[in-house]
Amino acid sequence: MKVRHRVRAVLLEHDHLVFLRRGWPGGGVYYTTVGGGVEPGDDSLDGALRREVMEEIGATIGPAAEFLTTTEPGERITVVQHYFRADLVDMDVTRRNGPELDDPDTGDFSPVRVALDVAALAALDLQPIELADYLRDNLTSWSV
Repeated sequence: MKVRHRVRAVLLEHDHLVFLRRGWPGGGVYYTTVGGGVEPGDDSLDGALRREVMEEIGATIGPAAEFLTTTEPGERITVVQHYFRADLVDMDVTRRNGPELDDPDTGDFSPVRVALDVAALAALDLQPIELADYLRDNLTSWSV
């Protein structure tokens, strides 16, 4: 069985979290983390995370700490998602350069700031549910 590793970033910017708003014309809107697959040229999970954050939202981050790992078994490929918490150092969306930005089927792919607050988080359709549950249960310990 093949294993595919993916890295995801929950980004903190002062008293806000930064997520991606996703959606397609005629479809619903949901929120998710910045991130993607670990590529052969990545030297580590941290290196992959930094590359993905720059590609998707044009941002740099401080030190990253893994806080959650999920495994999604499949018939041919098992996907292991590594979730990291990191402070957002800076963001300039004009620096985005990921391949998904050139795909017309990508739909809405916008970074959004959400108050570092359980009620604000609960108002989002945050995916995947394992991440939403973890953050709901642990967010108060993340307060600045």
